[in-house]
Amino acid sequence: MPLVAHNDLPAFKRLIQEGETVLEPGRARQQDIRELHIGLLNMMPDAALSATERQFFRLIGESNQIAQFYVHPFTVKELKRGAKATEHIEKFYESFDEIKQGGLDALIITGANVTQPDLAMEPFWEPLIEVIDWAYNNVTSILCSCLATHAVLQFRYSQKRHPLHDKRWGVFHHRVLDRVHPLVNDVNTLFDVPHSRFNEVTREQFETAGLHVLVESREAGVHLAVSEDLFRFVYFQGHPEYDLVSLLKEYKREVMLYASGERKEYPPCPENYFGRKTQAVLEEYRAALSGAMKQGESLPEFPEKLIAGWLHNTWHDTAEAVINNWIGKVYQLTNNDRKLPFMEGIDPQDPLGILSAN
Repeated sequence: MPLVAHNDLPAFKRLIQEGETVLEPGRARQQDIRELHIGLLNMMPDAALSATERQFFRLIGESNQIAQFYVHPFTVKELKRGAKATEHIEKFYESFDEIKQGGLDALIITGANVTQPDLAMEPFWEPLIEVIDWAYNNVTSILCSCLATHAVLQFRYSQKRHPLHDKRWGVFHHRVLDRVHPLVNDVNTLFDVPHSRFNEVTREQFETAGLHVLVESREAGVHLAVSEDLFRFVYFQGHPEYDLVSLLKEYKREVMLYASGERKEYPPCPENYFGRKTQAVLEEYRAALSGAMKQGESLPEFPEKLIAGWLHNTWHDTAEAVINNWIGKVYQLTNNDRKLPFMEGIDPQDPLGILSAN
């Protein structure tokens, strides 16, 4: 069912141009359909701020639940922002106080740029803990993306992520470990997920924390896990929300950093993402770029538009199915008062009734 454009956030206009169904508030009020209010704590850096909005908005809007979706983006003021991003946030985002006052049915927390060796030293650490502590007592389910997963594992379970030898970067095959859990019910038992990270929490760490691993990759490790009650926290370590070109744009950014001297080595290609023809074109570009840099000539244009047409999305349908399952369970568990997320008779320690059935 549709998203509701309850403010002038540019992401809504972009999604309409892409063919997504987005309702104006007046039209939404004419329909007697249940509202679901989902928060998006967007901590991504300025360059990815708007793209992250669109990626999660799109997945939410593609849910087939009979509901109108109000997505409420907010962030933490402790994150350093440029002038353009600051203006965007001040104009279109809500404050955490407004979020608490209005209430939420569910919450999504994105990743963030990391500059410190320990997450507890990051400027977002304390405000992130404040948001999660509030959400634990007031929100039906919290979906954590990548770095947010690492942060929760550290401050709630003392399981610190550890650095990888090389960046885990690309599109990797995954398998479902628990086929009966409602989040992965009726999804492909084998599917792809993009990853892009320098650190990981291992399966052993998830299990030591008492968490339940649902999806894993032999090459990329755990992608999807859930909290002890099997639903209150949902943990992503990959990036199923990524657009088709997200890794391409990230690769281009790394190449440009090399060209400007900000990166010492030429970046490797993301794994399992570029086909042979694309890799051949990129090798030609690398040779042309190196030649131009040695001769002090103008740099050749990166062949982004050409390559984009050769890429394949092998993860979005499954990502859509998992998010749909998540929203469906949120819909079932919430009542009309979003500040009291569990219906009478629902055990907050076992909201899905799975533990008591075993």
